[in-house]
Parts: sequence; structure tokens; C-alpha cells
Amino acid sequence: MNGLVLKTLSDRAKAIGPFTNASSDATNPWQHWQLRIADDGVAWLMFDCADADVNVLSQAALEELNEVVMALESDKPKALVLRSAKANSFCVGADIKEFRQIDTIDAARDKLHAAHAVANRFAALPFTKVAVVHGHCFGGGLELALVCDYRIGVFGASFGFPEILLGLHPGLGGTGRSVKLIDPVEAMTMMLTGKTVRDKRAKSLGLINALVPERHVYGAIDAAIAGKLKHKQPGFKSKLMNTGPARNFIAKKMREKAAAKAPPQHYPAPGKLVDLWQSADGNPEQMLAAEVDSFSELLLTDTSRNLVRVFFLQEKMKKLASSVEGVTKATHVHVIGAGAMGGDIAGWCALQGLTVTLFDMKAEIIGKAVARTAALCDKKRMGAADKRAVLDRLIPDLTHDGARHADIVIEAVPEKIDIKRQVYNQVEPLLKPGAILATNTSSIPLDELQQELQDPSRLVGLHFFNPVSQMQLLEIVRHNKLGDDTYQKALAFAGQIKRLPTPVTGTPGFLVNRALTPYLLEAMVLMDEGIAPETIDRAATKFGMPMGPVELADVVGLDICMGVAEMLGSGLNQPMPTVPKWLADKVAKGDLGKKTGKGLYVWEKGKPKKADNTTSGPDNLTDRLLMPMLNMCMACLREGVIEDADLLDGAMIFGTGFAPFRGGPMHYSQNRGYGDVKATLEQLAQQHGERYTPDPGWSKEE
Repeated sequence: MNGLVLKTLSDRAKAIGPFTNASSDATNPWQHWQLRIADDGVAWLMFDCADADVNVLSQAALEELNEVVMALESDKPKALVLRSAKANSFCVGADIKEFRQIDTIDAARDKLHAAHAVANRFAALPFTKVAVVHGHCFGGGLELALVCDYRIGVFGASFGFPEILLGLHPGLGGTGRSVKLIDPVEAMTMMLTGKTVRDKRAKSLGLINALVPERHVYGAIDAAIAGKLKHKQPGFKSKLMNTGPARNFIAKKMREKAAAKAPPQHYPAPGKLVDLWQSADGNPEQMLAAEVDSFSELLLTDTSRNLVRVFFLQEKMKKLASSVEGVTKATHVHVIGAGAMGGDIAGWCALQGLTVTLFDMKAEIIGKAVARTAALCDKKRMGAADKRAVLDRLIPDLTHDGARHADIVIEAVPEKIDIKRQVYNQVEPLLKPGAILATNTSSIPLDELQQELQDPSRLVGLHFFNPVSQMQLLEIVRHNKLGDDTYQKALAFAGQIKRLPTPVTGTPGFLVNRALTPYLLEAMVLMDEGIAPETIDRAATKFGMPMGPVELADVVGLDICMGVAEMLGSGLNQPMPTVPKWLADKVAKGDLGKKTGKGLYVWEKGKPKKADNTTSGPDNLTDRLLMPMLNMCMACLREGVIEDADLLDGAMIFGTGFAPFRGGPMHYSQNRGYGDVKATLEQLAQQHGERYTPDPGWSKEE
């Protein structure tokens, strides 16, 4: 076999031991694959993408795999074991950068047909093929594993089809092969949601044939080659699901469920995937064949293009944290204030493996924060031991003793400068050398907060978003005396707790709240004009927002909205909507939104009660809502609140849920045309007042 038999190796442990990076092995004809045969006649194919930390199925890797398959066809081994040479994963999927290079549907079809030919040729090899999977096995990586006869999972492995998050569905045969291998509804659910399944769940589904610790991999391989590993046989229920009437009924339910979370007019991929399954008449091979055209059509949609853009925005934000060098990881965090934000920040940090001391003057408030963390562990389906470990790391602190030992102290007390300064006066003398002091303020300029500190260089803003466990964005807020060492530690900390850092200047409202507040206030003005809140929210969700501005204001809290609006009104030289008196009265009365059960809506069991009205409102309702946000985004970009338009788009998507399929507010504005945005603002200014006056940045960008 290409002269690659390892005759000097006496056993399999030695056979796989010498594998080196493929591109650095002079005897290896391929950059991304290594092929060896052990003395027992079993071939080992190691996937090892050159100059990369993880494996991706690029076009180059697939072309080389085709050459590998040709070699295996001409000189057949006893069996084949497919493994990754990377330390932490099997394969994370396709090379998404290449998606951007495809600009016609014919080009997409040609590439997909070629990729399918390689996969089908691999599947047809006339000997037993065993995939051994450790770490992440996603997208194209999972599809590659599916062409093997057996899959052995190593404890800790995870599996998934995340393509739906890019506006796509599996494209390397994963649709037909997955519904043939496991319960078709389970397979479709994996593909429709993009959610991953862990090792034990994968075994129970039948996605893998065995689950073993690394030390038992060889035994499992022997069992697979000997035909002793069993395939989970489809039960009566699975067979019934593939009959026509049942399949049509299930397909209808799948569409309804998908549409509730991803409207088909904005996100066509779920519907296309259900169409594939429903129209295949229970024939996985027919589904596999039709996959090429369906995937190719989706790849060229604006939705997929923009979601791919969002993926790279996310990667750019991750690199801000991962590129920091020479910073020691934090091990101990001290959080001051155990309320809704502080308690959840503390819980999230404990969930990420840090020791956390949580200070509050009232023990019962800390107790509630601990209970919320326990509930979060349950929601994540953590085992009893793991949950206990998280709660053991979350330590109540009524004396600030934890501040003396912490690497990072995070203040999360009410949005009052005097209260925050009082906290700093208490805690700054306790900080150990090198520790940083962070504030979770959502709008107060840091240049004001740092004025009474002995060492203002150690203060930085770490602005989390609610709910902390779900919102990925973390604004890293700078000020004029921020130390570079503090800034670097803040960036590294964001990555450590799996959050996306976005550096912003410490001006009022920073970026996200400054851009979001005019949008929320305009909804209040529209209500003041007599437009129903349900109508306003429906206009926003029709545009693609995850929830409408009225509901969002209730979720944020009307008191917080009012506080930020007052801060921006006094701190910015820009006209803002006037807060209606009835809104101030609601806040004064204590009707603050979701947290009190009543605000702009009445809330029951965590859901707003909305009237069943179908009025559409004025024709320009969407622009009335959207334009104040776009205008403020341009102002932030022009003033240098944030570095560039890409980071701004990422921040607004991951911090507010701005319609991801539109690629972000600045990307949307660019596609719409800056001139059109400016003209629309000018028209609205004539009709509704100076708050719509176009920012000068629109003229500069025309």
C-alpha cells in the first residue's frame, strides 16, 4: 500500500505512536492525511490538517481523501481505522471560509457532487471501516464518521449537525445517512436544532456503537472488526415514522415547531430539510441524492450568506480574547451584589470552573442567587457530582473576605454613582497586587466612576447582559486612565468564561444600551400615539428581531430603561425621544415589567399576556422603530465608541439579538443603501421631530 507498511512495528500501540504532523513527514504523500498499516493488516488513517489546531474538511482535504481511497481500493487492508491526530477533536466540520468563494449555484452543485463522490467511494470500500471519535465531531466531521461501518466514541466526545445555524443543512450525505442509522425524528431534531449530543446520549441514540475510555479503544476496534459490535436496530416506532401518513403528519409538526423559532420567510433551511425528508418516501438514498440541490440552493441565499458572516464576526470577537498572551488565568472572582445581575454573574463564573465569593449585605439574597445557579445546573442537565462541584465553588461572603484573595473583583450594585464609589472606597484597600476592579455598570461613564480611586488604572468595565447564562456579549469598557495590563486581563477573562469581548469607550450607555435605548423609547412614543403594544412588537418580529421592543423593555425592566434614558439624555449631545409621563408613573408605582409581574404587559409564568389583535399600524411603523437604532449605531461608529463596523454588528447581534439573518445593523444599512437610510431619516424628522435628524456619518459614507 504505497510502500507505507510499518514492518518494524510489532504491535498497534507502536503502529500509531510514530504518527507526526502529515505535512512534516517526508515519507507521506499527503498534507492532511497519514496512512499506515500495522503488522496485523489493519490500516490506520489519521486525519491531521496541516498548520491547524483542528481538522476541517476543506476542498484540499477532500481531494486528498479521494487519493487515499484510491490507494485503499488498489491495495486492500484487512480493515481500516479512521482517527484524528488532533489532541482535542475529531473534526469540526467543513471549511466555512470556502463557502464565501462559491458564487453560482452550478459551482455549488459541482463541489457538492465531487464531495459526495468521495464520501460514497469511501463508504463502498469492501472491508470494515471503523471511526474512533474523541472530542468534537461536528458537521462534515460527523458526516465523515457516518460513512464508516462502526463508530466508537471516546468518553467526552460530542456530536452535532450545526449547519442550520449557518442557514444550511448537512451537505455531505448527513441527511440520508443519519435518518437511516437512528430514529428519523431524533436525526431530524439534531439537524433542525443544530444542538449537540454528548457521548452517552449518542450511544443511546445509536449514533455510536460503543463508548469507551481511551485505554479500551483497541478492544473496541477488535470487536468492531470481528463483527461483535451491534448496531441499534430501528424499532416499530421508527419504522412507522417512515410510512407515508405518519411522515406527513410529523413533517407538518416539524414545520410548525421550526417556524415558531425561525420564520421560514427569514430562515428557509428548516423547511427545506423537512421537505427533503418528507419527499424521500422513506428512502434515505433518495434523500441523500436530493441533498445536493437543496444545499446548493440554500448556500446562495442572503440568509446563509449573512449567517456565515455572523459566524466570522463571532470568530473575530473570540480572537480578541484568545490572542492575549502572557496573562495568567484568573482562578478566583469576587462579586459584589447578589441581585439579578451580580448573582447570575457569580453563578456563571462558578459554572466555568472559577472559585467565586459572592458578597451581599443580606444572606437571603445570596441564597436566592445560589438557588438560581442550582436551577441553571439542572437546566444544563448536569450530574449530581458536577452540580455539587459548581455550588461548592460559589461561596457566600458577608464580610468581603474574598476580595483579599480575588484576581478579579466585579461590582454589580445599583446604577448610582454614589453607591458604586462607596463600594470602591471599601474594597480597593483590600485588593491584592495585580487584581483588577471591574464594574458591571450598564451606562455610567467610567471616567466619572474612577475619579476617587487611588489607582484608577485597575478599573475596567465588564458589562454583562441579561440573562447572563444566555447572552454571549461582554462589553469591555475603557476609560482615560485604564491600564493596559488591566485591559489585557479583562479580554483574557472574557475568553476564560466563554464570552465574546467587545472593547468600547466609556461614554454614556457605551454601545449596546446607547443604540438600543432610542429603539425602546420610540416604542413607548408609538404607544403614546395610541398604537397597540402587540402591533409594535409584531412589526419588530416581522423584521426579524427575536422579540418586540415593548416586550424587551419589560424583560430589561422599565426602571432600568428609564435610568439609561435619563443618563443618555443628560450625557449625550443628541436629541432623544421624550419619555411619556405614563411610563414614569408606572415606574413610580412599581410596575417594572417581567420581574414584578406587571409593566407594559401583564406577565404570567414568565410569559407576557398579549391581546389577540391583528392591526398593522402605520406603513412606516418598522422604520419608525428601526431608524433611531441605526442612527445611533452610526453615531457610535463615527465617534469611535467602537473600533469598526464589523465589531459593532457583532455586538448588536450577540447583545440585542438584532436579526442575525440580516448580518447586523451596519451591514443591513449598507445593503439597503446609506443614502436611503439618510433619506428615510430626513423624512421621519420632518414628520416626527429632530430626534430623527440623520447623523453626519451617513453623508460621509455615501
